[in-house]
Parts: sequence; structure tokens; C-alpha cells
Amino acid sequence: MADLLRVPDELSARVPAEQRGPGLGRDAVRLLVSRGTAEVGHHTFGELPDLLAAGDVLVVNTSRTLPAAVDGRIGDGRGRGEPVVVHFSTRGDRWHPAGRAVAGRWAVELRSPDGHGSTRPRAGGPAGTVVRLPGGARLTLEAPVDPGGVRLWWARVTGARVPELMRRHGRPIRYGYTDRDQPLAAYQTVFSVDVPGGGSAEMPSAARPFTAELMARLVSMGVQFAPVSLHTGVASAEAFEPPYPERFVVPPVTAWLVNAARARRRAAAARRGRAAGGAPAGRIVAVGTTAVRALESAAGTDGRVRPAAGWTDLVVTPERGVRAVDGLLTGLHEPTASHLLMLEAVASAAAPDGELLRRAYAAAVRGRYLWHEFGDLHLVLPD
Repeated sequence: MADLLRVPDELSARVPAEQRGPGLGRDAVRLLVSRGTAEVGHHTFGELPDLLAAGDVLVVNTSRTLPAAVDGRIGDGRGRGEPVVVHFSTRGDRWHPAGRAVAGRWAVELRSPDGHGSTRPRAGGPAGTVVRLPGGARLTLEAPVDPGGVRLWWARVTGARVPELMRRHGRPIRYGYTDRDQPLAAYQTVFSVDVPGGGSAEMPSAARPFTAELMARLVSMGVQFAPVSLHTGVASAEAFEPPYPERFVVPPVTAWLVNAARARRRAAAARRGRAAGGAPAGRIVAVGTTAVRALESAAGTDGRVRPAAGWTDLVVTPERGVRAVDGLLTGLHEPTASHLLMLEAVASAAAPDGELLRRAYAAAVRGRYLWHEFGDLHLVLPD
């Protein structure tokens, strides 16, 4: 799709929805709807209850956003040297797929300040590079996370505990398409849960527009919420860079809710088929690509979800397909983002003609929808 679509810079969401005008809330975003082979629909996010049905299950990521950007300096500590911003991504442990060697290490990205409050890309390394951090802490680069990459490095931090360092000196990761820094609260969702040792380097942004009021409306009409957690690292900024291993949990209650909904849907289809003019009840709709990755990591080849926890290196592609997810509520992604492979997997299950995403993204550009974490959303549902 990258060869057919260019997203104009002015379609980047610069500030959160609630800051775009008086009286607006988090839910003041637009909702693009792709339903199988039907024409693309245009809605507001507040109309989401009209697009779902009793028995549908929304799978939500409860990971809390961390203040993962910390200023540092490569140099002698006397005010000289190169200023950098450290993006703390993921903390390794002995169960990490890379092995015990990364236990206690942090995957980090070093970026250069751009002079406007944001950052620009910077190659990491070489091994042995020392970054001086606030409060006397030091970060030492040890090895690339990907042996062939230069962006993310495993690093050792001494002189401070990283969670405390972030709490005292960190701020949310911010990219150049936004206008200004935002408080950490602007990057939390209504589903965020503070778990010791947990947290995401970047916000699970598809859930950001949800409010307590909207949740109450959905629950009152019979829509269920199923929690998972996937503690996501920094975004895959390079074209088609695959996601790295991330920690996840699919609790027993979520496995039960998803399996029960799928069983009810199969039973209803066997008894009488789909009701004329009605939405098929019992759809599993993931809120965000992180929720897809977590749930699909716990799904067997038969589609049955089992409680699971640990690290996932699953990459959901059209070839692999999806086993437990029927629909997806997500933001609008850059045409070169690896997330689009996951969207194509969900879209392929929803519309066999293979054109769902192309139609949707072309309509989003024509309709002046907004991209990125403070932008508009896209709902993909089966036909």
C-alpha cells in the first residue's frame, strides 16, 4: 500500500482531541468503518454502540503508559558532550527469548533532540558508549537488540532503578508531528492499570477515546470487555520493521469470555444462521494491535484461547492469519508500518477481495481523517 498512498503531513493529529476546541472530550474523534465488502462508513466515535451488538466482546489492553523518555548526555559529565534522549523500551529477564544474557538489561533507543521539544532518529552504539543520566545514573550500551540493526540496543543502567528514574525525571515519548509536550495523564487510557514492573513505552492509543460514560452505554446493551495486557516497547519506526518480543498476559477470565462468545456464535449459526438485517452477535473485536498480538499469542490453531503469560514474539501476518479475532478497532497507521501486516490479516478475514484496507485508507485521506496516537480511529468488522 505504501506505493499507492501518501499521507499528507497536515493529517497528523497535533494535539489530543479534547484540546481542539471548547467542550470537547477524548471521544471527539471520527470513526472510519470497514465492514466486509460494503462501502466505507463515516461515523463519530460516540456512535460505536450503534455498530456493535449484545454479545460482542471488546478485548482491551490494560497496560499503563510510562514516562519513558529521559534526557542524557554522552560525554564527561561537565556539561560537554552530545545531548541525547533515551527512550526506555523493554526490560529483559531470564525468560526473554534472547536468553539470560539480557536479564536486568533494558532495550533502549537513543535519539537526538530536535530543538523543538521532540527528537529525531539517531543510530545507537557503539558498544561501550556511556550515557550520563540525571541523579548520577549511567547507562552503558552493550549490544544491538537485533544483530543486524542499529536503532535499539541492550543497555545496563547503574546508579538508579529505572522505574524510579523514569518517575522522577521522565516524560512521555513524543514525536515531531505533535505540537508540544503533554502530561502523562494524556497518554493513559480509561483501562490503564498500574502493575509493578509493568507498563508500556508508548500508549495503547486505540483505547484512548473510550470514556467511562461510553463504557457504561456499551455494557448496558450487552457488550462485554475482556482485559489483556501487552507491555509494548517503542514504535517500529523503520519501514516494515517487525515488532520485538513483548511481555503479555491473557488472564483466565478473558480466555473464558472469548471462548464462550465464540461458542455461542457458532451455536447460533448452526441453529438458524445469521438473523436477517442484524449484526452477528459474539464477535471478538480487539481494541488496538497490541490486543490482537496478546490474544493471538494465546490462541491455538483451533481458535481456542488459553490463559497465557510471558513473552511473545508473534508477528501476525496475512499468511499466518488470525485465529481468535473477528474485528479490530485501531488508529490509522503509516503505509510503511509493520502494523499494516496485522491489519491485512484481520481485513483478509473480514473481506476476501483483499481491497478493504486500500479502500479504507484512500477514503481516510479523502475525508481528511487524522493519523497517529491522538488521531481518528478505524473499525474493521466482518461482512
